[in-house]
Amino acid sequence: MMLTRAAGILFASAMLVAPIVAQTPAPKFEFEVASVRPSSKSMGDTAPVALGLRLDGSQARIGALTLRDYIAMAYRIKSYQVMGADWISTDRFDVNAKLPDGSTIDQIPAMIQSLLSERFGLKFHREPRELPVYMLVVGKPPLKLKDSPVDPDAPAPTAAVNVSATGSAAGVAVNLGNGSSYTFAGGKFEGKKIAGRVLADVLERYTDRPVIDATGLNGTYDFSFAVTPEDYQTLLIRAAVNSGVFLPPQALRMLDNGGDPLGDALSQLGLKLESRKAPVDLLIVDQVLRTPTDN
Repeated sequence: MMLTRAAGILFASAMLVAPIVAQTPAPKFEFEVASVRPSSKSMGDTAPVALGLRLDGSQARIGALTLRDYIAMAYRIKSYQVMGADWISTDRFDVNAKLPDGSTIDQIPAMIQSLLSERFGLKFHREPRELPVYMLVVGKPPLKLKDSPVDPDAPAPTAAVNVSATGSAAGVAVNLGNGSSYTFAGGKFEGKKIAGRVLADVLERYTDRPVIDATGLNGTYDFSFAVTPEDYQTLLIRAAVNSGVFLPPQALRMLDNGGDPLGDALSQLGLKLESRKAPVDLLIVDQVLRTPTDN
């Protein structure tokens, strides 16, 4: 239900290195104006919940994301790399902001860094740790991912970006922008125009640990696979937990059976998840305000 985190918001990273500017302090990027408010969207009932980013011209609207999501977005990392108090994965905030004239999409993460520092008093340190992970690898052939068809009539990309997700007990639908999307409903997972490099990020929302891409897939794919009714319920519960939704104990007990229902289902695509341990660079939150300062 959430946007991966990452991957989820369509920001590209860039770095310029030159001896002349190496001694010059990096410019500070800030929103021209920004409001931050607790989200009014409830994540504890069965009604559909919408969350995500809309960028239209100079207006940026980000709805119902957790502070953990904002930190991951700001520092261009995955949400599982952010560790802190439990509430940073459950409390949600809406941000409405105006970008300065001449700014670019690529500068938005740095603007969110400034927002987190000034409004939430965020302080952190980085720390490497070895964690259990899943490696997404190509399994037994044949690979059953279909190359996404090229639409010659597709509109050219514009300055407007709309990345959103909705979720409820009936299923999940995620729009990743530029025709890329996936749904998980009725016991079936269907992806459209999913880049191979972000497939692990999409699947990660339905697992109990980080998923690292080791497939070497560079294309854009359509795919579909089915799961049993029991596994379908388990995977929806896992997605809800990973998105910070409060669930009753009887629902959480369905996760106690162990196993890897998603990994079993991926065999339908010629993919598999391998359990390993790998070093992961973490961002550890040392200090952050639960109530942001006034707008």
